[in-house]
Amino acid sequence: MVVTGLGSITAAGAGCAALWQDLLAPPAPGHRPMDDWDASPWMDRAGIRHTDRCTQLAVAAADLAVSDAGGGTALAARYGPERAGVVLGTALAGVSSLERQALVRQARGDKRVSPFVVPMIMPNAASAAVSQRLGWQGPCETVTTACASGTHALASAARLIAYGVCDTVLTGATEAAAYGTVLAGFATMRALSPTGRTRPFDRDRDGFTVAEGAAALVLEAAGTARARGATVLAEVLGAASTADAHDVTLPLPDGSGAARCMRLALEDAGLAPSDVAQISAHGTGTLQGDLAESRAMALVFGPDGPPVTSVKGATGHAFGASGALEAVAAVLSLRHRQIPPVQGLRAPDPELATGLDPVRAAPRAWEPGPVLSNSFGFGGHNGSLLLGPAGP
Repeated sequence: MVVTGLGSITAAGAGCAALWQDLLAPPAPGHRPMDDWDASPWMDRAGIRHTDRCTQLAVAAADLAVSDAGGGTALAARYGPERAGVVLGTALAGVSSLERQALVRQARGDKRVSPFVVPMIMPNAASAAVSQRLGWQGPCETVTTACASGTHALASAARLIAYGVCDTVLTGATEAAAYGTVLAGFATMRALSPTGRTRPFDRDRDGFTVAEGAAALVLEAAGTARARGATVLAEVLGAASTADAHDVTLPLPDGSGAARCMRLALEDAGLAPSDVAQISAHGTGTLQGDLAESRAMALVFGPDGPPVTSVKGATGHAFGASGALEAVAAVLSLRHRQIPPVQGLRAPDPELATGLDPVRAAPRAWEPGPVLSNSFGFGGHNGSLLLGPAGP
């Protein structure tokens, strides 16, 4: 399974160049919503009015990824639309539209609620919209496993290709939930940073900032990509999913559930821990989450692990979209031969497990190799994905 196209939409802008530059520069304090988002380059006025921003972001990211891969017609031409699928992830889908329409109903009555409210808020709206625009008739699925959604969506898409169901899959994730009750809930949970900064693994970390955005990747069977002369950007080497079965918000403190997920992903890829050249950590900047993740990495990689980064110090936390954004960032790291630093990390927490090698202050040059990207979500969902450089 290979990656032949990338697309991203974040507060930094549209396209992967904007995302890459964002990873290299310290962010301004505060959340990173997409309040000034303009979907008109990708959707007409009626489409915008009848869809949640979560769907609009996905449509835009998908369009960028498909264009990067050569266009929808080229992607589906060899085997037809029946063997081209869509698998997207989201954690909260159209929750902002639901809240806005609830306020309309409260203030103005039932008859003023939009007749499109249900298709606006349903979790599968984004994947359905993308498949309709592309005309792809293979599996069209939505994965929702909290903040592991994006990573699990990519793994599911890769398996559709590995099992011979599809030759091409548009995958990724989207989120637009930096609004109202969602922000209030995370604030009262004390998960949000009162200083407005996400500082993964730092001794002074105090929570995360919230981001919105979407990322998309085109996956193809290697033979299909070669047959059409596609440029291969990376290879999907393996993936795994486990559950902590412990708590609705807190991870297993010893990191054992996450460690098992990493080991299973390595086994799926046929790799040893020593083969991993970079870890893209979940790294949300929460007190307990970072500690547990550091212990998980120590369990798998020992006292001399590979370099570690976490993009959330730059991007903020995009919930269900975060794993997909991090997968795109990993492919960009392979392309640019640099590991972006953990923005906000000034002094590592001395309570972290030993052996962590976080990239700090500036990008680190590296010889591209397998990247392990981890995502962990509320409910105890663990996801690990391995990406590697394009083969010969």
